[in-house]
Amino acid sequence: MGFYDFLPEIDRYAEDPGTVERMNLRHKMIIKPLAQEIAGKRVLDLAAHDGRWAYAFAAAGASEVVGIEGRQELIDRFDQFPRAHLREKVKLICDDIFDGMQKLIDAGERFDVVGVLGILYHVMDHFRLFQLVRQLGPELVIVDSEFAQRPGPVILLMRERTDNELNSIPQIEGQEKALIGIPSFPAMSAMADVLDYDCHWLDWDQIRQGQRSHIGDYYRPKDKEKKRGTCLLTPK
Repeated sequence: MGFYDFLPEIDRYAEDPGTVERMNLRHKMIIKPLAQEIAGKRVLDLAAHDGRWAYAFAAAGASEVVGIEGRQELIDRFDQFPRAHLREKVKLICDDIFDGMQKLIDAGERFDVVGVLGILYHVMDHFRLFQLVRQLGPELVIVDSEFAQRPGPVILLMRERTDNELNSIPQIEGQEKALIGIPSFPAMSAMADVLDYDCHWLDWDQIRQGQRSHIGDYYRPKDKEKKRGTCLLTPK
């Protein structure tokens, strides 16, 4: 049994068992071990998509979850999630994540936990993102992203289509291709260091080889351009 076994009841996932299995494995690695750190805490979920991570934070015991998502049509799907008492703990805001965070900062908002789950490699202003996150005062920042497999602290520039709901939102009106940056693993560690965060990388080898068919991006060999990884940032 996995946390996201309910997803096939939602239209988007009804015929997508691979995504359900992938989300279950990611929940097992990213959310479940942190339940104690999440319980009773106020959580911010950046690029919240349809609220699937926000919902998981709520189920892990968060007192409140605020999600920022740039596509209203994704937010609208959240009403299909099953347990009303968990949905009621979640507030999803339609906004650019940078603009949305700045508004929260200006309003004096604070969060105990911030989730940067699947958005870091769809933006260009990585350091600004973490500067804004830091101003919100979290005790824990959870980062899950693609990272460039380069030896030094570099950012790999790429383009991606904005009409794919899993990609960047348009950076200018009418934009069909956005410029994104994929930081290397050392770049992530460097950004954390100068912002006074310790950076702890999760060990995805805990998942047995026979269970990895839907999460192969976490296990790409070193000769591939990028690989997915997860790190936890905590104040030094």
